[in-house]
Amino acid sequence: MITSAKDVRFDEWTMWVELSDGRTLGVPLAWFPRLLAASSEQLANFELSTHGIHWDELDEDLSIEGLLAGRGDVAHRPSKAA
Repeated sequence: MITSAKDVRFDEWTMWVELSDGRTLGVPLAWFPRLLAASSEQLANFELSTHGIHWDELDEDLSIEGLLAGRGDVAHRPSKAA
């Protein structure tokens, strides 16, 4: 069975994702700069799919697999110095 998102809600610093298997994930918005900077209206305008969450206006896509693995926004992470 694929675990999918059933609902998403936000408080000031956290995104809460209710999963189809009964778990609820609390994910820091700091992991996702686009979401952290978004308005409440923009955050509420998401689409759920079998595999993730999409915000068209914010150009943000999050996979449930990535959230479960603890991955934040890898596209905006600073590179490590060699």
